[in-house]
Amino acid sequence: MLTLALMGDVMLGRGVDAALEHMQPQAIWGDVLPQLRQADLRIANLECALTAHRQPWTRTWKMFHFGAHPAAVRCLQAARIDACSLANNHILDFEEQGLRDTLHTLDAAGIRHAGAGIDASAAAMPALLEVHGASPCRVALLAFTDNERAFAADDRHPGTNYLEISLQAETLARVADAIARARAQGADWVVFSNHWGANFIERPAPDFRRFAQRVIELGADVYFGHSAHLCQGIEIHLGRPILYDTGDFIDDYAVDPVLRNDHSCLFRLMFDQGRLRRIELIPVILEVAQVALARGEDFEAIAARMKQLCAELGTPFGRQADRLVYEPAP
Repeated sequence: MLTLALMGDVMLGRGVDAALEHMQPQAIWGDVLPQLRQADLRIANLECALTAHRQPWTRTWKMFHFGAHPAAVRCLQAARIDACSLANNHILDFEEQGLRDTLHTLDAAGIRHAGAGIDASAAAMPALLEVHGASPCRVALLAFTDNERAFAADDRHPGTNYLEISLQAETLARVADAIARARAQGADWVVFSNHWGANFIERPAPDFRRFAQRVIELGADVYFGHSAHLCQGIEIHLGRPILYDTGDFIDDYAVDPVLRNDHSCLFRLMFDQGRLRRIELIPVILEVAQVALARGEDFEAIAARMKQLCAELGTPFGRQADRLVYEPAP
């Protein structure tokens, strides 16, 4: 059995970075930490640069610049994060130097990464993760983004693995080639991470759904979406899960009183003998620089919303104690 724990945006900069000066590294994960450690692999979208470089990106206009001191990597280590997606609209917030520092910091900490690199080739490379134990396997993380075109890597400049959302043959050929390369490197499972779309969107648009379905048809085992700051529903396509958006997980963001971006989930996916066996949604609530298991009215609100959104996509979840569970028919 392979268990993947997937988290949406982990933003360690700004107010989180300030709070970390007075916290132990494991404290930001609160009582969610045991749930993380029970998985075989833990993957998150790192929504900031890890750098002491303070010159912000100025080549195009940006409202927010997210950067944390490199010492913040200890928080990722405390949760045993195995890999981070870097394909997003904040990884170059402190220029190319900030990205280079992030790559160096993660490498030194033993945390794999995908989706950004010193050139386009490096940005497109998968992160290969080894799972040992009774059921050894290799998981590949591929990471893309359609956010912040100016951050895109090219042959001479560092940046992100940029990909527009499209059903055009050229776009789908890039997807197919990336998955094929991961398989050629020995991947038993392929996780396709995508930081896509606009903020505060509750449901995926039809063109986004078609694109995600094609990614599964081209051979990905998991579609791992994020960017909206809200959890969206889950669809099962050809027996594989599409997580349209996994929301936020660590941040200091202002909370929308209606959309409640402080309501999120830890997504745990379980596979065995080549098949999806179970999905667990563990509701969590976010405060500045901390995530905690949701309880009481918060739990009920998150559970009701996620059950509805998933049911709209044909994926029925039932409640089991402190989580929602989906198990496909045998």
